[in-house]
Amino acid sequence: MESAYKLTTLPNGVRIASYPMPHMKSASVGFWVGVGGRHESREQAGIAHFIEHLLFKGTRRRTALQISEAVEGVGGYLNAFTTEDHTCYYAKAGAAHLPVLCDVLCDMYLSSTLAAEEIERERDVIREEILMYRDQPAQHVHELLTETMWPDHPLGRSLTGTVETILGLKRTHFREFIARNYNSKTTVVTVAGNISHSNVVALLEPSLRKLRTGRTPRFAKAREVSGPARVSVYKQDTEQTHLAMGFHAFGRKDERRFALKLLSVILGENMSSRLFQRLREQHGYCYNISSNMVALEETGAIQISAGLDHGNLKKAMGMILKELRALCSRKPGVEELRKARDYTLGQTLMGLESTTNQMMWMGEGLLGYRKILGPEDVERQICSVTAEQIQSVAADCLNSSRLGVAIVGPQEEADAVRSWVR
Repeated sequence: MESAYKLTTLPNGVRIASYPMPHMKSASVGFWVGVGGRHESREQAGIAHFIEHLLFKGTRRRTALQISEAVEGVGGYLNAFTTEDHTCYYAKAGAAHLPVLCDVLCDMYLSSTLAAEEIERERDVIREEILMYRDQPAQHVHELLTETMWPDHPLGRSLTGTVETILGLKRTHFREFIARNYNSKTTVVTVAGNISHSNVVALLEPSLRKLRTGRTPRFAKAREVSGPARVSVYKQDTEQTHLAMGFHAFGRKDERRFALKLLSVILGENMSSRLFQRLREQHGYCYNISSNMVALEETGAIQISAGLDHGNLKKAMGMILKELRALCSRKPGVEELRKARDYTLGQTLMGLESTTNQMMWMGEGLLGYRKILGPEDVERQICSVTAEQIQSVAADCLNSSRLGVAIVGPQEEADAVRSWVR
């Protein structure tokens, strides 16, 4: 059966993908560039995220206010985000306003002026953003965990950089980074909604065919991590003790990733999960506990996080580790596996009813896998995962030699955990 996803590659290498959703009233457009935090040098940590901010600050045709007014003035919205391996600029509005969305995003992506006064103004904004995250322990503990799991590696650095690196970035650094990394080989545009592919290409090609050619950026591969569990503690006077645990796993193209996803769901991705039921519902150790899966090119992780009442840290960690050992030693039951499959597929398919999520699905697929994954292919892979495969992945990943732990909180017991985990 012919796929509903359409893909056109321009002569210079830019990829334009679309997904028609004729029953929708909206359209979502995403401009993706395959460069992120892991492609930065230590001295320029945070530059990809800084540039993400700067592209909203004016072009040769529009001021920053005119950029936002062009989209918001038709009832739409405009946003962006930076990850370890890509950056995305996106907008959504009524489908009739697709030409406006394409024009504004093309203008930002190709013609930003990087005005000196805007750089200085945004430098202060990002400095405040860095300090804000430090004041939010639930966010800070995850940055601390990342640093603990990938020490002395770009993956272990904050995507916002540090106050010191942000202060050291000059206009020439931004221009050089964009010239080197924003090119036809790294650029993907995805559009979903009440649109036609031919119209999308017609709107975008005149601008995007001018994009310079180049090459995809290189990055340092993550090193294999093994040995005693690594623990980082940050003392802070908080209302709760914040815990984040991560176990090193494999990259996004490993076939075991589907079993790892179901393992994460069984552990803590919803209120029916083992950790939520055990720690919150049965023992009241926390208000919330959750797990998630991280999938990068050559590495990944399964992570667990919780905000705990003071005094419950050691008990909660003991209970978490007990549940992890149980998954390593006994495969999940038939009913538990069925529920995990149904939840995963339900969340995926419901999410793809959104034009924005369809736009994200295409961009992440093209940059991460060089193809758009059909939902039916993912469904087939999820349904083929066995209980034995989940247990095998748990045994491979959920052991102390792969473990990193981060703790943010005020109490002295945090220090005791450092030796206890090891």
